[in-house]
Amino acid sequence: MVLLVVMGVSGSGKTTVGSRLAAKLGWKFYDADDYHSPENKKKMAAGIPLNDEDRIPWLCALHDILKREESSRQDAVLACSALKKIYRHILVSGASAIENNPSEKPGEDAALKILFVHLDGPPDLIARRLEKRRGHFMPLKLLQSQFDTLERPTAPENFITVSLEKSLPEIVLEIEQAIFSG
Repeated sequence: MVLLVVMGVSGSGKTTVGSRLAAKLGWKFYDADDYHSPENKKKMAAGIPLNDEDRIPWLCALHDILKREESSRQDAVLACSALKKIYRHILVSGASAIENNPSEKPGEDAALKILFVHLDGPPDLIARRLEKRRGHFMPLKLLQSQFDTLERPTAPENFITVSLEKSLPEIVLEIEQAIFSG
């Protein structure tokens, strides 16, 4: 059973990559954007970046979804920005991550084993993608705030980094190989 979180800044293709991978593998797919509160969506649409207080209940709800999938032994892919280390720790450990110090030994007493797939690419490429996107509440003007917030995954987190400069089929194949080789 595999739990996978496709992460990165807005416009990195999390939903496209995650949904394509899930469809190819026959896994469940969740888009974290679907679980934002109406208040969070309004805030972002107004060009106001979310803060930790806005994100923590959302991340705890996403943890609960992943925990449910793990309990039912269901492979699942979640597309979620997961920009900060603490956000990823909440996805792994739920609300208990907030009380504990995630910098001590993240993952050691983790409730869930999640592979994070960091979709990484140059800001200008991602900005061009965001400019083409229609009907989404996340405006281009918030992209820099996402890069400012981003804490790239590092050891001992369970992650791979995949370049956005590859084609969609190449990205999906690289992720598949990482899942099934390790």
